[in-house]
Amino acid sequence: MRRFLLMLGFVATSLAAGAQEQTQTQSQPQEQAAQQEQKLVLTLEQALEIALSESPTIKIADQQIEAKRYAKQGTYAALYPQIDATASYQRVIQKQTMSMDFGGQTQTIKVGSDNSFNGGVTLGMPVVNAQLWQSLKVSALDVELAVEQARSSRIDMIEQVTKAYYGVLLAKQSYELFQRVYDNTVANNEFIKGRYKVGSVSEYDLITSNVSVQNALPNMIEAEYSVVLALWQLKALLGIDLEREIDVTGSLMDYVSVLDQSYNISQIDLENNTTIKQLGMQEQMLEHALKITKLANVPSLSLSAAYLYTALGNDGKFFKKEAWNPYSYAGVQLNIPIFAGNKRRAATREARINLSNLQLQRENVERQLRVGIVQYLNNMQSSVKKYHASAATLDQAQRGYDIAVKRYDVGRGTLVDVDNSQVALVQAELSRNQSIFNFLSAKVSLDKVLGNYNFDNE
Repeated sequence: MRRFLLMLGFVATSLAAGAQEQTQTQSQPQEQAAQQEQKLVLTLEQALEIALSESPTIKIADQQIEAKRYAKQGTYAALYPQIDATASYQRVIQKQTMSMDFGGQTQTIKVGSDNSFNGGVTLGMPVVNAQLWQSLKVSALDVELAVEQARSSRIDMIEQVTKAYYGVLLAKQSYELFQRVYDNTVANNEFIKGRYKVGSVSEYDLITSNVSVQNALPNMIEAEYSVVLALWQLKALLGIDLEREIDVTGSLMDYVSVLDQSYNISQIDLENNTTIKQLGMQEQMLEHALKITKLANVPSLSLSAAYLYTALGNDGKFFKKEAWNPYSYAGVQLNIPIFAGNKRRAATREARINLSNLQLQRENVERQLRVGIVQYLNNMQSSVKKYHASAATLDQAQRGYDIAVKRYDVGRGTLVDVDNSQVALVQAELSRNQSIFNFLSAKVSLDKVLGNYNFDNE
């Protein structure tokens, strides 16, 4: 009976353990699927779409446009009549005393009432004001400048996100390369250990193989950390939670066809460059500002009108109906500037200097941008040449590595030859990937300078 109970307990325990193992086995794919659903895999287009819609920098730029538009509305409001309701009350503490001569006798009389009240509606409207009309053009340009600044923010964001995306691709391919090198080194080490046990290779080859494994490990770890850092930088630009797991699609080899594009420096202009556009708008604003300072010497004409009620009376009479009397007027005021202590002339000269400085600044910026364009084009051409050279070298390096491995397998080569050929192969592949990345980075920078971006909201 006791043996039967022990056997029954053993069977129950085995069944429970098997059921638990089966449950864990079934739950693992579900957990992996959940993790895959949580990971956000992005293409370059999706990354740019997220950045242009979620980035705080873009949102601030859009709000700045709205602020400038409201400011423009406030400037135009000065053209309309300004209607105000006004009211005032005074309590006389001590009345004025008047002295008058009546037949040689001086008599004093206190004049005024204890209470006085004024209330009604006033109206004012500019009829001729050249400075105001000119300032309206400045407000319109200010809105256009804000729109162009928002476009500049989008162009900067596109450049940063695109370069960060390419940086992730470069880091991932470098990691895959060093992972492959490490796996090959480990596999070769296991093979050499087996041959060493049977006496087919020397202890020197075994030691060399062990050292190669240890040397390959840090490169792989560093490349892995580079991938993590590149993804974090991309998430920061996109405004995504840094704890959210993301990945990117594709590889640098997908962009090889872009290397065939050619650019001619004579066909490149700065018409769409956002910096030049902003400086052009600022120059127009300063030109209008100069006109405004000159128009300060022009007469202005304004219209004013009012309809008021006044009441004067002592205590007890102040609130009576007969104490309130209407009072109204309408008039035109002409203001002719004559002399203001040389203030207007100084303001005009200051505006001329500011305009001249901006024109010189624009000329200098344009020269620097053209130098930058030449530099980007040279970098692109150099990257294309390096790509073709490294691609050809890569084929030869792969062939050399395969030969070195076969020579070592048949005993006609050394392990040092294998390691050297593998190093040459790694350098060739890294050079090829780096040349593609450099070309793409230079192209993105060139597109930024040329302003080759259109946005639907503009």
